[in-house]
Amino acid sequence: MHGFLTSVRCPKMIRSAAIGRPGKLLLFNLSRKYSSSSSIASLPQTLNLEGESIDLSAQVLSILSHRGWQKNPSLKKLAPFITPFHVCNLFDLNLDANTALGFFDWIGRRPGYKHDVKSYSSLLTLLIRARFFGIAEKIRIQMIKSCGSVEEMLFVLDVARRMNRDGDHKFKLTIRSYNFLLQSLSRFLMTDEMKVVYLELLNDKIPPNIYTFNTMINGYCKVGNVVEAELYLSKMVQASLNPDKFTYASLILGYCRQKNLNRASEIFELMQQKGCPRSEGAYDNLIHGFCQAGRIDEAFRLFHQMPDDKCHPTVRTYTVLILALYRSGRRLEGFDLFREMGEKGCDPNVYTYTDLIKSLCKENKLEDAHKMFNEISEKGLVPSVATYNALIDGYCKKGKVEVAFEILNTMESNRYSPDTITYNELIYGLCKAKKVHKAMALFSKMLERGMSPSLITYNSLIDGQCKEGHLDSAFRLLNLMTANCLHADKYTYSPLIDTLCKEGRLEEAYALFDSLAEKGLRANEVIYTTLIDGYCKVGKVDVAHSLLDKMIDEDCSPNSHTYNALIDGLCKEKKMHEASLLLEKMVKEGLEPTVFTYTSLIDELLKESQSHQAQRVFEQMLSLGLQPDVCTYTVFIRTYCSQGKLQEAEDMMAKMNNKGVLPDLVTYTALIDGYGNLGLIGRAFVVLKQMVDAGCKPLIGTYSVILKHFLDDRRVRERNNNIVLDSAANLTAIDISDVWKTLDTETILKLLEKMVEHGCTPSIDTYDTLIAGFCKEGRLEVARELVHDMSERGLLPNEDIYTALVGCCCKLEMYVEASTLLGNMVGCGHLPQLEFYKTLVCGLYDRGNIGKAKEVFCSLLQCDYNYDEVAWKILIDGLLKKGLADECSELLDIMEEKGCQPNYQTYSMLIEGLPDGSDGAIK
Repeated sequence: MHGFLTSVRCPKMIRSAAIGRPGKLLLFNLSRKYSSSSSIASLPQTLNLEGESIDLSAQVLSILSHRGWQKNPSLKKLAPFITPFHVCNLFDLNLDANTALGFFDWIGRRPGYKHDVKSYSSLLTLLIRARFFGIAEKIRIQMIKSCGSVEEMLFVLDVARRMNRDGDHKFKLTIRSYNFLLQSLSRFLMTDEMKVVYLELLNDKIPPNIYTFNTMINGYCKVGNVVEAELYLSKMVQASLNPDKFTYASLILGYCRQKNLNRASEIFELMQQKGCPRSEGAYDNLIHGFCQAGRIDEAFRLFHQMPDDKCHPTVRTYTVLILALYRSGRRLEGFDLFREMGEKGCDPNVYTYTDLIKSLCKENKLEDAHKMFNEISEKGLVPSVATYNALIDGYCKKGKVEVAFEILNTMESNRYSPDTITYNELIYGLCKAKKVHKAMALFSKMLERGMSPSLITYNSLIDGQCKEGHLDSAFRLLNLMTANCLHADKYTYSPLIDTLCKEGRLEEAYALFDSLAEKGLRANEVIYTTLIDGYCKVGKVDVAHSLLDKMIDEDCSPNSHTYNALIDGLCKEKKMHEASLLLEKMVKEGLEPTVFTYTSLIDELLKESQSHQAQRVFEQMLSLGLQPDVCTYTVFIRTYCSQGKLQEAEDMMAKMNNKGVLPDLVTYTALIDGYGNLGLIGRAFVVLKQMVDAGCKPLIGTYSVILKHFLDDRRVRERNNNIVLDSAANLTAIDISDVWKTLDTETILKLLEKMVEHGCTPSIDTYDTLIAGFCKEGRLEVARELVHDMSERGLLPNEDIYTALVGCCCKLEMYVEASTLLGNMVGCGHLPQLEFYKTLVCGLYDRGNIGKAKEVFCSLLQCDYNYDEVAWKILIDGLLKKGLADECSELLDIMEEKGCQPNYQTYSMLIEGLPDGSDGAIK
């Protein structure tokens, strides 16, 4: 067995096992003391030749203390490792102000380095202390302009206020600094803060100028608050300042945001009456307003009118029109305008490309989006972080996370740092792909880089944990989110309620739903529908009906999905008459039945052998203009196959293809089963090939069906080669649930040969599914033979195969073999699920193999796992739940010694779980 396990190693395993997690260069003895400062893992340290820790900032200070430091080769070697964090530390070390300015400029010009607001703030403090007020004013403005997020803006606002309040009178905020503050706040739509800053400006007895008023007006217009904008317009007039073209352009924008295009057009006409020349900005805002409303032809009339006012279309003008054409399905016209744009001397910029890439990704045209992305470099332009994000988001939403990570690698190799949006998109993609442990690892990297997770980050992770059934971890994330002053919304609670329903914990789901009002939240139609569906699934349709009544009483309008859940529930309970009445009620309330509504009715009618009635419902659906989807066709095909009516099933399949509806896994499996039931095993293999050729991956259920019929066929032939296929009825057929229990290696290899005969060459996906089937039944020996067979075909195990093998070893309590496999898996660059480590560590402790348990735990700490999740799933859900408190305490000590620090809330949970008198008190 050991030889087999080591034989599936990956070439990447040659790398040293001593290589730890990036950035973990020191061991920290925390003694269970929790630090609330930034992540210990990201403390800036390097190692000298003797392995002693040396502070990077201190090294730089030593170099800067000598003349000619710019030419020092040591500084150039350190430069790639210097971050804004180090710069802040450096400026706290009593550095000379002139040297600080010189170094600040020098490092700022290094490739891949970018100052952040904190490094600006540190320099500013140093300059004010040295009374360099002139240059400090310039640095303050640069700091304000460098803000890249709301969090950074709030930090800068706090710094500016503190310096304005506590600093030297010579460094009070000027009208210029106030205006830049207002502009930055406007950029992030922070209108409440804008109002406060405006009042502070007045309190400082600084008269607002036209730039101040225009910024205030523009800020409120951006969020569509024209009422407030008009108030500042009146203040402007009272100050004897005349509105200019920027003022009018902002008002046009505001009314467009309110979707009041008539008033926006009136303002546009008013400009001419007031003798104010129309600007490109005024045109762009009105054109954008018309495009957003779908009035593209009116937008183009304005576009053609621009030369009359001596205005020239800008990049934004073209971009807005091109996007509008794309969104309305007029892609050829949009493409022509895109080419015309360049011919007219208005070259598309990176923002144009970024918007077009976003649009193409929304239409699921990823290949076109990628080509557009490649064109950016061909045109000599440089993609921005937003451009990379647009493409990453497209691939993540399509479920192609591997490609998204390839784009991330390209992004980082081009020395662009991912931002919060990048991480949120990748975390969403990983959670969607049911790889929440990898999403949590990415969450850790986010924290290490000093980024603040947003509500979107936590909602994605909570949803991901719920999708994988880790409800405890989802609730722990909710607690972490609350501790970080983020308020959960209805999208946070929706997956929690949904998972509780799916697990049959309806009382808990209802209690959580009931608590929303106390939290100041109103349940939306998604949460109501989730609960209604949950009660219908367990046959409690009466409770579901009462929830529908409650929903209506709470002014939350049911949608088609709500009624569909109830109709489906009634159908499952054989209450077809009530289902029909509910369908009528749904129509009366102005809600159009969906394909799902009719499919639920058709499915139940077919199960009740009421095929004529089902056909009438099908025709009624068609008469309403609703096109059947794959589920609708499949319920007919499945019924025909179960009745042995294969010709009717094939006819229905042909109808599907003619309508452009692609068969899915269930469709193909039903057809394979239908042919198998008639003993037509050859035809079943033909369908399997069609399935694979169509890019539809057969899963365990499909192979269960084909293997059952393959076994039955072999038994018939072995019984008597001269007996016709109809005699199969004389033999007892194998139960489909016993297939993986009874199948031997010889038969599975024969199946693979048969697949090759029918042109269906076994792929990595084939082996992946077959190995998973055997591992599920604990049949490791057969799985091992399949791994050997695939290796002879030149195929290496993928992540899913490793996962199945490790799971099987854990199930069979073969812990040493499981640990070897896990090591191989990590060596191939895969990140195993933490559940395996939990089973493995607990199992090794149960067997008394303490040394191996600690070794496995130490090895996982070298991987990129989130330390909170390690503590949750291994220490709390593993050791503590098994009553192994002392062992838990030992492993917690190891985490601390290695600087693997969980969150304060996680520490609290751990300490509460440890017995009294342990040394685990948090100090």
